[in-house]
Amino acid sequence: MLGMVLALAGCENVDLPVNDEPSGSAPAAGPGRAVSPLDNPDGTKPGLAPLTSDADRAEARALIEKVATKGRGPKTGYDRDEFGYAWMDSAPGGIPFARNGCDTRNDLLKRDGEDLRFRSGSDCVVTSMTLHDPYTGRTIEWAKSRATTVQIDHVMPLSYDWQMGASRWPKGKRQDIANDPLNLIPVDGPTNGSKSDSGPASWLPPNKKIRCSYAVRFAQVSLKYELPVTAADKEMMLRQCGG
Repeated sequence: MLGMVLALAGCENVDLPVNDEPSGSAPAAGPGRAVSPLDNPDGTKPGLAPLTSDADRAEARALIEKVATKGRGPKTGYDRDEFGYAWMDSAPGGIPFARNGCDTRNDLLKRDGEDLRFRSGSDCVVTSMTLHDPYTGRTIEWAKSRATTVQIDHVMPLSYDWQMGASRWPKGKRQDIANDPLNLIPVDGPTNGSKSDSGPASWLPPNKKIRCSYAVRFAQVSLKYELPVTAADKEMMLRQCGG
């Protein structure tokens, strides 16, 4: 049964149901507390706000231009466990939120969610929240009973990282990129599943308003970890910001 759930989700990390609280989603809503990626270089602030001004989009293109390119390597040897167990709190590289006593997944739900409720006796485990999903532009009323309705997306997917050079990294660095809030966004589960390990040339968020912001975030992760992207991905990233 677990294997079936993972296959259907199409993603490297899936949040599994725990209890029986209801959840659901509603049509389009505002961005909530979302912050521009240009104002959030460490990923500690919530969401992914649109970049609409000419100045911001020019700054976005300048950032993306710094990203190196190369061909995508083979997936040989890739395994999720090469990046540590899912949502570990002990990534060694000093990334934000690490070693704070709360696992990465709940750190991200707390960062981006509103109207948070926690498990009794805990200030870590989120049991329900409201999420303004940047990928779809919808508001999701989430509860842990149907956990897969919200998944944590690796903006630069771990399999992609592996193929672009992370296969040669020490394991600690792979643990960092897997748990770095700069590379993580809580989003609509099925939409995340449709992405799988695609780069921007193959997949972009359905919400066109945030596609430039998504490209910037992809570039920010690429630059921080000195991972190139494919030429096709870089071209698509620039195009989203008017390049």
